[in-house]
Amino acid sequence: MKKNALPLPLDVRLMNITATVLFAACGLLLVAALGWWALRHPLFAIGGIVVQGDLAHNSAATLRANVAPRLAGNFFTVDLRQAREAFQEVPWVRHAVVRRQFPNRLRVELLEHEALAFWGDSESRLVNTQGEVFEANPGDVEDEGMPRLSGPEGTAPMVLAMYRGLQPLLEKLDLGIEQMVLTGRGGWTMHLDSGAVVELGRGTTEEVLARGQRFAQTLTQVSAKYGRRPEALVTADLRHADGYAVKLRGVSTTDVAAQRN
Repeated sequence: MKKNALPLPLDVRLMNITATVLFAACGLLLVAALGWWALRHPLFAIGGIVVQGDLAHNSAATLRANVAPRLAGNFFTVDLRQAREAFQEVPWVRHAVVRRQFPNRLRVELLEHEALAFWGDSESRLVNTQGEVFEANPGDVEDEGMPRLSGPEGTAPMVLAMYRGLQPLLEKLDLGIEQMVLTGRGGWTMHLDSGAVVELGRGTTEEVLARGQRFAQTLTQVSAKYGRRPEALVTADLRHADGYAVKLRGVSTTDVAAQRN
């Protein structure tokens, strides 16, 4: 049988522990020195920002000039969250993704707002295709003929959905929605590009859309009955239980029974 190995003397064990501690300390010092060198070496200073995305209202050069002074640190220490927020504060920028590109660049992917309508009475507040309200310089708006949507704060997606639900139906009548309004009490009003005003009334989105659809589908027949075309409409009141009332140019107010599915 092999004899059990004798324990190492105390002084040998102390030497081994001391050597291990010294090696670990040297390793930490080396890592710290490399980190200190990397943080201060000009090679890793942010040397460029690569901007990608379909930019219609901002140029890559303008974006870099506006955002670069707000970036602190180098390739390793720059705060990507703050950099993303800086880009998203630029007018028309909806979303930004910022990544590091070794050794000294940032790569930014941008998505701009696509304006669909004005919001409220302001010329600088717009609604994008997702129903989000954003701020922009009035001079940057290319399509001044966009519709105007209005409603209490936070209701832009609902107002946009109502507009999208009724606009295609009215286009078939050669009419367009110039303004869609949701009041604080939940009432809906349409202003058409012909000058007509349509009171849609209150209710759920589905109920109001259903009334608007019945109106759009029967307006041609109603106006033709009095020798008029849909653009002769002056006012319409859809707040009746069993129909709606219309006023046509040259014709007195007419009650129309609603067609039910």
